[in-house]
Amino acid sequence: MKAIILAGGFGTRLQAVVKDVPKPMAPVGDQPFLAYLLLYLKKQGMTHVILSVHYLKEQIQAYFGKEFHGMQIDYVIEDEPLGTGGAMVHSLNDLQSDEPVFIMNGDTFVKLDYRAMHAHHMTQHSRLTFALREVADCSRYGKVITDDKHVISFQEKGDASRGYINAGVYLMNPDLFHSYPLPAKFSFETDFIYPYVAALRPGFFLAKDYFIDIGIPEDYSRAQRELPLMTNI
Repeated sequence: MKAIILAGGFGTRLQAVVKDVPKPMAPVGDQPFLAYLLLYLKKQGMTHVILSVHYLKEQIQAYFGKEFHGMQIDYVIEDEPLGTGGAMVHSLNDLQSDEPVFIMNGDTFVKLDYRAMHAHHMTQHSRLTFALREVADCSRYGKVITDDKHVISFQEKGDASRGYINAGVYLMNPDLFHSYPLPAKFSFETDFIYPYVAALRPGFFLAKDYFIDIGIPEDYSRAQRELPLMTNI
């Protein structure tokens, strides 16, 4: 299995507590956040990871190099910010494979069974599968609405009720974007998923275990307490 990790963001909301490092390199215990994610992906069977990088990319490249704990590491460089969707397309163009690939954010750790998600994707003959996570309060993330098998719509942030949120892990076929007129820079969610969800009919897979997004200082602080203790992730 292969994964693309979007690791090019500026981490603006974390600047108050973490300065001069790209967000995925924010230190947690004695290693960067991204190292925890990569080590977990290795345990889940990933053999090849592509890191999409931009902001302070040299720090990421110097730390992880071309191999990390036996995983092949390649880099796709954004010369300018392309948005989440643009970064995905840019990375997929470099992939040279027709096998489904996981794509995820470098500031989010989702504990799930990646092998089972891959099998589900193949069984359902999906072109795109979301990892969803049930939470008690959807207000920070927005709510994902599903039927028995598919993601069908989205509700904006602010709804504080229980429901499913987008966990930020996708499994997609590399040709997913080929039939859609898209600019070089675009948001995966706003410019692609939201307007085309009915045509795409994405599948979903539930992540029922640990989930953390270090995008805000409060959750970055929580990661400091929790991730180093998870020796069996």
